[in-house]
Amino acid sequence: MAITLRSQREIELMSRAGAVVADVLSKLKSVAKPGVTTGYLDNLALKIANDSGAQALFKGVRGPLSQVPFPGAICASINEQVVHGIPSENVELKDGDILSVDFGVRLEGYCGDAAFTIPIGEVSEDKRRLIDATKHVLDIAIAKCAPNVKWSQVAEDMQNYAESAGFSVVKEFVGHGIGKEMHEEPRVPNFVDDDLRANDIVLAEGMVIAVEPMINAGTNCVRTLEDGWTVVTEDKKCSAHFEHTIAIVKNGCKVLTIR
Repeated sequence: MAITLRSQREIELMSRAGAVVADVLSKLKSVAKPGVTTGYLDNLALKIANDSGAQALFKGVRGPLSQVPFPGAICASINEQVVHGIPSENVELKDGDILSVDFGVRLEGYCGDAAFTIPIGEVSEDKRRLIDATKHVLDIAIAKCAPNVKWSQVAEDMQNYAESAGFSVVKEFVGHGIGKEMHEEPRVPNFVDDDLRANDIVLAEGMVIAVEPMINAGTNCVRTLEDGWTVVTEDKKCSAHFEHTIAIVKNGCKVLTIR
């Protein structure tokens, strides 16, 4: 497993890409309301990225289960949709939904990637608790990321918190290294398993990772719809998703996808 360590200059370039991602996601949060379509959000994200001189990472990507390249700049996943929801002018946000948006760009040769989940209008207390818990799972990782820390220790704390709150951690999809490409080594799980114990990752200065817990209200079992992209929970209960691009620096870490 070849993990590339980035220089301070490269991390600065990645922070510029991350700033575009942060700006886009901030704008989408402000306009995502009942009656707005996910297609509108997608067009807005693409326009902001293009105006910033950045390339939207997801648009046109080919996946293992679909012959059709991903058509959107964003992944827009609603309620029981875990990830890779396809944005559409025919999909309108409704009061009580929760919306997960994942977005990434390449700028000056380097990538940034982040995601959030927000309530649309008034949502149930259970949905709000799921969102808050998932964000806290990511916050746990950010607080613990530093040189010489074993990722298994971080992942264990993330998993323990999610499960102690009554939720489950999706295991089919994990975080990843990021740099000149959207997906690089290492694989960054949000849980501990035998593979991670046997092949642990020791965080080092210069590593840049995209940490993205996906937490389900019910079972952690998921399936992919016939469109070849949209992943949903098996039990149709809601899922939430948060992500940041994080650089390991001398005294801890730096979140690159934050305003």
